[in-house]
Amino acid sequence: MADQMETNDYENGWKVLEELTENGHRIQEQVLEEILMRNAGTEYLSRFLHGQTDKQLFKNNVPIVTYEDIKPYIDRIANGETSNILLADPISEFIQSSGTSGGQPKLIPMTAENFEKKTLELTLVDPIVKRYFDGLEKGKTMSLFFVKKGSETPSGLTVRTLSSCYFMSDSFKKSAPKICTSPIETILCLDHKQSMYCQLLTGLLRRDHVVSISSIFGSVLARSIKFLEDHWNELCSNIRTGCLSDWITDLGCRNAVSLILTRPNPELADTIEHICGNESWEGIIKKLWPEAKYINSVITGTMSQYISLLDFYGGGVPLVSPSYGSSESTFGINLTPLSNPYNVSYTFLPNMAYFEFLPVDKDGGEKAQESDFDGVSSQWSSEITNANGNVGPVDFANVKLGQYYEVVVTTFTGLYRYRVGDVLKLTGFHNNSPQFQFVERRNTVLSIDMDKTSEADLLKAIGNAKRHLEPLGFMLMTFSSYVETSSIPGRYVLFWELKFKESTRCPKLDAKIMEQCCSIVEESLDFTYKSLREANKIAALELRVVKHGTFDALMDFYVSKGASINQYKTPCCIKSEEAVKVLNSGVVEKFFSSKTFFLS
Repeated sequence: MADQMETNDYENGWKVLEELTENGHRIQEQVLEEILMRNAGTEYLSRFLHGQTDKQLFKNNVPIVTYEDIKPYIDRIANGETSNILLADPISEFIQSSGTSGGQPKLIPMTAENFEKKTLELTLVDPIVKRYFDGLEKGKTMSLFFVKKGSETPSGLTVRTLSSCYFMSDSFKKSAPKICTSPIETILCLDHKQSMYCQLLTGLLRRDHVVSISSIFGSVLARSIKFLEDHWNELCSNIRTGCLSDWITDLGCRNAVSLILTRPNPELADTIEHICGNESWEGIIKKLWPEAKYINSVITGTMSQYISLLDFYGGGVPLVSPSYGSSESTFGINLTPLSNPYNVSYTFLPNMAYFEFLPVDKDGGEKAQESDFDGVSSQWSSEITNANGNVGPVDFANVKLGQYYEVVVTTFTGLYRYRVGDVLKLTGFHNNSPQFQFVERRNTVLSIDMDKTSEADLLKAIGNAKRHLEPLGFMLMTFSSYVETSSIPGRYVLFWELKFKESTRCPKLDAKIMEQCCSIVEESLDFTYKSLREANKIAALELRVVKHGTFDALMDFYVSKGASINQYKTPCCIKSEEAVKVLNSGVVEKFFSSKTFFLS
């Protein structure tokens, strides 16, 4: 009977997905029509539509905006004015963005109806993975999920992250015991260290039943494995004695774990100790959870820097990047879970919002280039004409294969022609829904003088340099950067945390090799950077190698400032002096590029 229910859920999920994508164009028009019918009378839209609901009038009159343009309206609602400033439906709460990828956190309106719509994405991902992996219904997911304490606006509206909103919902609390090895109490624990420890412990106790490993972002999974490296001896001791460590003081965690850690299990402790005691942790996930069929975590965009590390830990367990979304909207899902992690495409779901796509191209006409980090070298320009000869966005029906676009979204919750800031490449179609590859967030991360280095430029350059280290047995675990302007001329500084594949101990680095890495990064940057280096308007690039755990300390710093561990993204570029101090405190060696540029 249970198998029959699983089959029905699988078939129904695929049926819904096919209906959505086959009717993508029509559904998109219906979505925009419904948004306008509901919200045309709001203060914001009335400025442009004067109460009318005509879709072409919307496209002609309503401007394309960024968060800064609508922030005054959101602030007014947060301070007590009614939500019909922006949307007709009452706001149930504000969703807070992570703030670690684009600066300050944003507040995005949420309604009860829209929350239910967002959860639909999760029901559609399930039948996709079941199409590729058999036997998932026979086990559970070892989840590494976390929540963050919310806050309130002056008007009393709740402010919390989207992940916290979902994990604290009644629907997740009801389903978690059926699908997760982690008791709900350990997920809802606000002490992230206690939460992570207990989730890993219950995952180890139930290791033979784990069929998948899941975290929202690849950075969280990488952090969890490093946490396991530091605590496996203690975890084994708990399993061996049947007693939970005294420092776990959260009553919810203690009570929930005690129902699973019911007796001493020296045999299991010996097995885990034997696996974790090896000098190399290559394949540690597969060894500890031998029945795991895939790793479920977003690994596109800036998260792609963790692919090689998770491949190393995974031991052949496929990496699946399930979906593409943000605090503002759900965009699409991955229909081919076994595709190369560096080349994932997401099929857009036409019922989630109304999508427009602003064509973009690189200055100078140079085309994008693939790299280990799936980045492109880019300074993007939006001045491209659409099919009607006008500069502006195109809709679902008019995107062109191979073209790059910046996604513009109109939602049910008060975002109208809103630039998300993501650059995408159209790679194909599923039925009548476009499939996009995430390219980069459209922002400059490093800037000195006239040089502007994008996130993708930096990812590509570091991807080229890290290949120089890999044959020597080193892996780049994570990185960040900042602009050093305390001296003249200023320079770009990279922070790298490295891991040696063959041992948990990292041998001394060869200065010549590291200087070559600096030079490779510089050589990979664009002509403007090189010409400014030649003119001595930018000093030689500096590489600072930090000790193990330094980037964990950076995450802890941002979490202490209000970031969510679930949604944390290591910043490509750091602008906070406090954050720079955290990284500088872990520096063990410094290297400089010896590259000389002669371009004339």
